[in-house]
Amino acid sequence: MKLFDQLDKTKMTDGLIPAIIQDDATLQVLMLGYMNREAYEKTVEERKVTFYSRTKGRLWTKGETSGNFLLVESIEVDCDNDALLIRVKPIGNTCHTGSKSCFNTRETEGFIGYLEAVIRERYEQMPEGSYTTHLFEKGCNKIAQKVGEEAVETVIEAIAGNDEALIYEASDLMYHLIVLLVSKGYSLKEIEEELAKRHK
Repeated sequence: MKLFDQLDKTKMTDGLIPAIIQDDATLQVLMLGYMNREAYEKTVEERKVTFYSRTKGRLWTKGETSGNFLLVESIEVDCDNDALLIRVKPIGNTCHTGSKSCFNTRETEGFIGYLEAVIRERYEQMPEGSYTTHLFEKGCNKIAQKVGEEAVETVIEAIAGNDEALIYEASDLMYHLIVLLVSKGYSLKEIEEELAKRHK
């Protein structure tokens, strides 16, 4: 049975169901749109999010004019069968204003998630003059070495009881660890999943 068939049709308005779009890597909520069956099936088939535009009265693939597509990673139905959660890999910014998200969610998603998104953007664009770009250009061995150095400095400050320095070095460690993960094609999501698996 198709996922769309699980939805509660009595809660739909004009055959439309809300679809929440979430960044698969950072878990940041990017936008809300509406889908009918045709939009859902096109989304599943092409793996690019397509909505039914209520203002245009037609199907609308996000990014069809801007190139900022939302590439589908997974689709889930909520517990009441009246909404979709679509986790995506966003290409470029999502909002028409030029922002990454249509919601001001920087605080609610946590700064570390935001930082990971910035680091990933550096990896994709490699802007000149960026320290993060410099690390990526040096390669995995250099990045891993920096993680080791920052880990040692974190341990030293912890043992010495220097709380302020501990936070400073732990922050350096976290930053370089995220850079290492991104360079290897991973994200904090894999760390979260591994920790959740161990918790079970």
